[in-house]
Amino acid sequence: MKLFSDRNGSQIRTFSFFTIIGLIVLFILAGIISSSETKYRLSSSMIHNWITSFSTEAIIYGMGTENHYLTQVLPEESEPPAFSLVAFQFITSIKPGDVRSLVGGELPGFALYDAKIHVAGEGTNFTNLPVESVPSLNELLKEREISSDKLQIQDSKDQVTPPLHTTDGRKVAFIYHSHSYESYLPLLGLEGEKNANKANDGKTNITLIGKMLGEELENRGIGTQVDDSNIGALLNEKGWEHGKAYDVSRTIVQSAMGGSDGLDLLIDIHRDSLRAKDTTVTINNKEYARTVFVIGEENPNYEKNLALAKDLHEALKEEYPGLSRGVIGKKGQGVDGIYNQDLSPSAILIEMGGVDNNLEQLSRTVKAFADVISEHYWSTEKVNN
Repeated sequence: MKLFSDRNGSQIRTFSFFTIIGLIVLFILAGIISSSETKYRLSSSMIHNWITSFSTEAIIYGMGTENHYLTQVLPEESEPPAFSLVAFQFITSIKPGDVRSLVGGELPGFALYDAKIHVAGEGTNFTNLPVESVPSLNELLKEREISSDKLQIQDSKDQVTPPLHTTDGRKVAFIYHSHSYESYLPLLGLEGEKNANKANDGKTNITLIGKMLGEELENRGIGTQVDDSNIGALLNEKGWEHGKAYDVSRTIVQSAMGGSDGLDLLIDIHRDSLRAKDTTVTINNKEYARTVFVIGEENPNYEKNLALAKDLHEALKEEYPGLSRGVIGKKGQGVDGIYNQDLSPSAILIEMGGVDNNLEQLSRTVKAFADVISEHYWSTEKVNN
């Protein structure tokens, strides 16, 4: 009887010991996961996509069946969705009113158009959303010899007026280029080229536009640091493909943030692969390269980045009608979905023109964008102070 009692007690102690150890390990793992960077956390894209396919109101009404206080946060005019529609979407994964949910899974390449248009600019729809070319690594490493006259702006130089305000030498804006190899056919001497994928170069590329923007912001009193790292070369050094470009640029941004007193703006400049008809607009008899803002919706705090992009879009719309094509959100398979915007609520990604835009068009757009950026920055500074 005593032997049986000792054996039973030993089993209980062993069970208790492993239970405690298991709980400790569980809490440690939970702490590591919750404190890690967003992009490295465990997640289920299937569950995420399923949940986000329902509207916020529908989810709140569903939770409100158990706790009626939850529905009090909804507007008074809000009405619960029809049960039949929710059930239909739950069973079929087809979202009523969105034809993309019906045909999207069957059409190859349809993911390119599976984005959310938060704000539609003039003429923007699902057929002309920004398109990202995926060149081979060899194409990214090419460095063409370009005649200097191709890189000269024909517009007369504007006289620089000393700014009313300055950041007193402090660098508050950081400009970088996750796809630094993206270029423009006219800059490469390939104007009229039918193959848009040739608009890539390791030397003459989007970094020129970043430097122009940096200079314009400095002229408006905003201290700006411009990174011109050759992302293609860095990818090659690591043996990585094009899809890892944002991982490379992330380390660059983090380094800049660590070596600065505080960056108030992170601007990732890109070039669209669409052609001139979608990326060019005439304003007051002058041609501009059109812009579009891209927001990574897999960033859990993307609403703050979205608010900034909307403000800048509205400012462009008011001062340069038709210049901004709008604000779109991206997530899911085939895209990065974060675009390093989880590093700061003031991080934005902007597409500056397309493969056919020339330096004069881009220069005008850069000045216009610098205008609205500086107005936003100084108005925000005034409020904060």
